Amino acid sequence: MIRVAVAGIAGRMGSRVAQILGETEGVELSAGFEFSGHPLVGKDLAQAVGGAPTGKKIGGRVEEVLDCADVLIDFTNPASSLENLRAASARGTPMVIGSTGFTPQQLEEAKKLAVSVPCVISPNMSVGVNILFRLVAEATRLLGEDCDIEIIEAHHRFKKDAPSGTALKLARVAAQALGRQLDEVGVYARHGIIGERTGTEIGIQTIRGGDITGEHTVIFASLGERIELVHKAHNRDNFARGAVRAAIWVITRPHGVYEMGDVLGIK
Repeated sequence: MIRVAVAGIAGRMGSRVAQILGETEGVELSAGFEFSGHPLVGKDLAQAVGGAPTGKKIGGRVEEVLDCADVLIDFTNPASSLENLRAASARGTPMVIGSTGFTPQQLEEAKKLAVSVPCVISPNMSVGVNILFRLVAEATRLLGEDCDIEIIEAHHRFKKDAPSGTALKLARVAAQALGRQLDEVGVYARHGIIGERTGTEIGIQTIRGGDITGEHTVIFASLGERIELVHKAHNRDNFARGAVRAAIWVITRPHGVYEMGDVLGIK
């Protein structure tokens, strides 16, 4: 039985991951923790995931759960995920990180920490989205310079980073397929008299509202026609199931940073 601990277990994603663990054979929810001062710290895990009392208490620090975990799943935020990875790296505990909004500097630190522990870091754990990454790369290569590429993403009003990590990954995939650097060609907003669209730019536009779980559309527009690749998440379960799948996979891997494409064998 694989013992899995969950960071941010009372959060929207953390609680759902914990519930999916309870539905998955071969794994168990061994522990969970929240930030120090959270009202559920010290309470039974059932307070976060529902169901019957477990006898296991919600911790207030990552160090409290690592001794009873074979792998840690983290959907918190970049700063917290890095702090947890530092502790997991020192203890040799594999990790799965689904937090979004990492800066290049934070990702570089994560790679250095993963020298001593295997870690999956992905902006989106969904199987469908990772297939979308592959489709966008292929479509971009086939269409070449003949199409304008625009990406539209929509999420719930509570999401703190923009554009989404998934949208940025989609843009990087397209830019790489064209031999471009996203830092040079990414356009994140348009307003006023901006002149004609350039032939090299990749547009990334953001929508925030209500309880939209997550929607991503990649548009390949040429003169006379367009192709649209669309992924819509109906709920958070696909992200949670992907994270659990990654947790089962990563514990047998050599040290280093992996992506969800590695887990699925489609990278």
